[in-house]
Amino acid sequence: MKQPRISASSYSNTAPLIWSFLYGSNRGRYELVLDNAPARSAELLSQNRVDAALIPIIEYQRNENLCIVPDVCVGAIDRVDSVCLITDGRSLEDVSSVALDVSSRTSVSLTKILFAEFMGGGREYIDSRPDPEEMLRIADCALLIGDPALTVDESRFRKFDLATEWNSRTGYGFIFAMWTCPETGAESVSRIDFAGARDEGLAHVEEIISNYEKELRIDREDFVRYLMQTIVYKPTEQMLSGMDLYLNLASKHGLIKERKTVKFLG
Repeated sequence: MKQPRISASSYSNTAPLIWSFLYGSNRGRYELVLDNAPARSAELLSQNRVDAALIPIIEYQRNENLCIVPDVCVGAIDRVDSVCLITDGRSLEDVSSVALDVSSRTSVSLTKILFAEFMGGGREYIDSRPDPEEMLRIADCALLIGDPALTVDESRFRKFDLATEWNSRTGYGFIFAMWTCPETGAESVSRIDFAGARDEGLAHVEEIISNYEKELRIDREDFVRYLMQTIVYKPTEQMLSGMDLYLNLASKHGLIKERKTVKFLG
């Protein structure tokens, strides 16, 4: 039987979801494809090059005949730390242009929704590499995601947490990514215990942190708090309601062609 292929980003916030496939009880049972950008996993899934992928939730709406694995996500309740807007000190209401790190399309769409729906209308958007200095040279504000956002120097930049901005305006949490697969391959993917892999990864957070702490240079206690408390790996009803509102607003503001009903695996 063909070995199933799955894909995910290599950001630290996905590490508890993939640890089992790299080092734990699922090692060798599945082929894991890693990339720095969550958007790349969505591309591999749309090209039928993987059987399941941890993709930005907005990409579910942009691809046909997909279903979502329930009970596992990368999300947040009222802060995320690793998805943010930064400025040179000005408020978000005062910016007229935004440089976008396009690695995560969910975060790009969330940024556009926040400005269009809650802060007076759209802004000028410029795609950019995730380099704070360069981004703020070409725009008033910059979107950073993943580990570059997690390590922003807040003594130099004013940081706005995107989950906090969303929660303060809607009262909801936010889901950034979920495991997704084609409906045609749902039966084989349903045999992969993604929830069990998540639980195994969370039980090995200390090992995960040891793998990342030299690279990210984050205080170990802060890193534990980030992975164990800030990031939420099991969606709550409040987060699912937030996802529903997010997708409705994405449709309202023309960020997706149509609002599809979310189909969950099984």
